Amino acid sequence: MEVVTSAAISTLGSRVDPALIRSAWAGRVSGCLLGKPLEVLSFRTGRQGVLAYLEAAGALPLRDYVPATGESLPARLEPDSCRGRITRAEPDDDINYTVLALLLLEQHGLELKTEDVARAWLRRVPAGRTWTAERAAYRVLLENMDDEFVNGADPGFDLDQCADNAFNEWIGGQIRADLYGWVTPGQPALAARFATRDARLSHRGDGIFAAAFIAALAAALPAARDLDAALDEALVQIPGDSGAAEAVHRGRQLAGEPAGCEELHRLYAGLSPVHALNNLALVVWSLCSHPHDFSAAVGEVVSGGWDTDSNGATVGGLSGIAGNAIPAHWTQPWNGRIAVTLAGQEEWQLETLVEKTVNLARQLEEARC
Repeated sequence: MEVVTSAAISTLGSRVDPALIRSAWAGRVSGCLLGKPLEVLSFRTGRQGVLAYLEAAGALPLRDYVPATGESLPARLEPDSCRGRITRAEPDDDINYTVLALLLLEQHGLELKTEDVARAWLRRVPAGRTWTAERAAYRVLLENMDDEFVNGADPGFDLDQCADNAFNEWIGGQIRADLYGWVTPGQPALAARFATRDARLSHRGDGIFAAAFIAALAAALPAARDLDAALDEALVQIPGDSGAAEAVHRGRQLAGEPAGCEELHRLYAGLSPVHALNNLALVVWSLCSHPHDFSAAVGEVVSGGWDTDSNGATVGGLSGIAGNAIPAHWTQPWNGRIAVTLAGQEEWQLETLVEKTVNLARQLEEARC
């Protein structure tokens, strides 16, 4: 466990900035909501289908929520997440896991273990709201665990078996990672460790490395001199010869290139649209192409295809924690209302989540002294 001395804390002062945490939450929720209507369209028709829809709707470049047109997939599947119809942020697994990470760290703090993540899933996450690697891991838990595991007993089997699935290098670990960085500003190594403990329940290899990188980047951004420095700090937390590190390098190299997104689609043509690597490269490309423009960053990553809501959420959260202004047209429609599908919970207020996250970050900072 990384240790920060009390002398270091007193010299640096607290790095917990409530304004940045508010922007991170607002950015993540807004980015997720932006990508939500296009997710299924992206999976079925690819990036060209997404672009064709947006062009026909007069929404390119994408800088506001997605319009609903006719009997289109966005209008039929996610009408309440389309422009002019939004009254709250509708439930989404990308936001479920961010809230869950907050609750996990509130309970376990620096001692968070993978076993704690597993118990939280069993207690709070409906199996029907899990997908791919998470659902596979959930199934292994139910089939093999000791009956009293959920109440604190040992698992009764090797928990590593949960990650032995065909989806363990897909995007699931990456979408669960953001908050671990928000609450550890200036401590990317600790953020990466938290994310690794979470991701390893369902993921292996690059599925874990991508999650660790995103968490580390979120932690590095508030204290780094610029985005490039934060990226360099986050890269230190994952193996340099990993596919995740290569994806980051590719995204950076293509930043600002008009055909950069098309090149990423060519490079990763054989991967699932919900694999960790292609989506990680797209996230980095969008952030580096628009380091100071929230609307452009989320708009380009979502119109870039693949996992649109997950990438919108990740870029939105990272852009927010970096201190970029979030124009009011992103936050006003959902009125601070964030719906979830966790056991016993239906909706959170933005300010409540911000307050809890700030308090947690300060508690973790004090615990490291």
